[in-house]
Formats: sequence, structure tokens, C-alpha cells
Amino acid sequence: MSLYDDAVLVLKDVEGQEELRQAYLDHLAAHPDGMWKACTAGHVTASALVIDPGHGRVLLTLHRKLRMWLQMGGHCEPEDATLEAAALREATEESGIQGLTLLPGGPVRLDRHPIPPPCHCHFDVQYAVVAEPGSVQTISEESLDLRWFAYDEVPQVADDSVVRLLETARTRL
Repeated sequence: MSLYDDAVLVLKDVEGQEELRQAYLDHLAAHPDGMWKACTAGHVTASALVIDPGHGRVLLTLHRKLRMWLQMGGHCEPEDATLEAAALREATEESGIQGLTLLPGGPVRLDRHPIPPPCHCHFDVQYAVVAEPGSVQTISEESLDLRWFAYDEVPQVADDSVVRLLETARTRL
């Protein structure tokens, strides 16, 4: 099964956000290359919120280009067999934390957002991962900083999409 096929199957099973979910499926139907960065009409990305539930905190990255506190994530790569694998790879690469575990139940949320040209938007499929107690993060070249934030600190530093992702992930925990 291709990553495209996996994405379609995953999106068909997402509960809630029906209108947005259908927009993702319509985009992929219209753009067979819609999984890849080269698709300038927009492309699917995979992200993951790193959670330390034992300490009631999340790890956010200060994104080098956007200069915003965000969850880990990015573009799908040819070696990604599934959206889950892409999200886990991105979370591991950007956090430097090995042994992250995906929260069961598939994607936590969907978030479509505009990005600077040449592309027009990201169709982000958002997951959550749990970090082992005592995990130590390492800043990647994509980040200006990595920092743990208590759940109640997130609304002061991150945008609404990250806050909604955290709220939904906490409900799943």
C-alpha cells in the first residue's frame, strides 16, 4: 500500500471535523501528488504533539522559519510507509527523543493552514506521542529552541491550533 492509499484510508476513518476531513479527501482526489512538498496546490503533512503526561506537560519547538511555538511535524518523505510513521519520524527527529509512543486511535485532529509561497497550504494530520519519563530532548536544525510547557502555559505561547490539539490529546489520554 502506498502512503497516498494509507492517507486516504486514515482520513476516511477520522471522526469529527467532517467538513475539513472531506476537504482533505477532495484535495487528494484532485491531486495524486498531494502527499508531497512538490504539490504547490497544497500537500499533506504529519505532525505530533510530544506529551509527558506524568508531569502534565508538552514539548514544543520554536520553529526556525515561522518563529512560533509548535508541535513537531513536517513533510512526508518517500520512506514513510504510513502517516503514523511520518508523524513519529518527525517527532523523533525534531525532539531528539527516542522511544516515543503514538497515542492509540489514529490522528487526534486535522488542521489546514496557509503557508508562504510557492505552496499555498498544509493539510496537517496531527497525532500525539507520549515521551518516556526522564526523556531528554535535543534541538534539531529546524528549531531555534525546544521547551517543555505545562498544559496551562500552552495558550500563552502557542496559537489556537496547538491549544486545540493539546485539548483533544488530553481527552484521549
